[in-house]
Amino acid sequence: MAGVMDSVNQLTELVGQNRMELLLFRLSGLNQRYGINVFKVREVLPCPRLTVMPKLHQYVIGIAHIRGQTLSVIDLAYAIGGKPTQDVQKHFIIIAEYNRSTHAFLVSNVERILNMNWNKIMPPPKGAGHSNYMTAVTEIDNELVEILDVEKILDEISPTSVSVSSEVMDKATEAGQKIPEHVKVLVADDSKVAIKQVERAMQAIGVDIVKASDGKEALEILHAALAKGPIRNSFELVISDVEMPEMDGYTLCASIRQDPALKDLYVILHTSLSGVFNQSMVSKAGANDFIPKFNPDELAGAVERGIKTVEQGISGADCIMTKKIG
Repeated sequence: MAGVMDSVNQLTELVGQNRMELLLFRLSGLNQRYGINVFKVREVLPCPRLTVMPKLHQYVIGIAHIRGQTLSVIDLAYAIGGKPTQDVQKHFIIIAEYNRSTHAFLVSNVERILNMNWNKIMPPPKGAGHSNYMTAVTEIDNELVEILDVEKILDEISPTSVSVSSEVMDKATEAGQKIPEHVKVLVADDSKVAIKQVERAMQAIGVDIVKASDGKEALEILHAALAKGPIRNSFELVISDVEMPEMDGYTLCASIRQDPALKDLYVILHTSLSGVFNQSMVSKAGANDFIPKFNPDELAGAVERGIKTVEQGISGADCIMTKKIG
């Protein structure tokens, strides 16, 4: 299985090229392939010995002790509507980083890694409904591959607080950082759960949002806004996920910086890819700030800083992030 992960070290070459590497896998009892962005994958292992503990969530089949870390193992097939997996010792686990924490997902087998362009990754088909776990789909070898909304699964198992703390609100007021009225922010994210989390956090600090499901739609919204006048008349800043179908957040950010009419926008990258970022990645994308998902206080603070910067007349292109991350 080590061979499956050989290309992980080449991931940084994909930044800003609207490309990604997709790890293909299958789930017990479900007759199709699924995918996960290799950026999130730390390791693939045969399923280790599991310890079953009382009062675990129904999707968590046990606890594993791996390389000095205790991880909950989530039965991915069961979590998305299939039947509970049997004979788990014959299966594998994908260890991945999401939203500042490490998780283990049980899968029946892992196939290979494909280098793909995000424009080959499509949003879920219209009419799929809100109960599905698709964040995107693609076609490989004439077969549908579903990219799972892992954030939705994790939120069902352990919901994340979306409330901005009173301490953050009080500090902002004391520091004179109260958000001006009628501030509008463009939010690009393909996860319905993530969009709702951001929306609630922004409502708490008095910010209105316009939603886009991917970078391509976000860029179309920005260009439509330009037809009505300077972009500041429509949006104060942009909050963007990185992983999105058709156009990723890196490419959206780069496109904003390359457009003379948009380049002054303040851009915050907000993503579950919390464990793999470094200074060169973020600065190459041209972002002004980076916030790992999901901490409402940190996101609110980043938006307040961004709006203050914009209100001071400082161009987003002139304050691209250079601080060291993690």
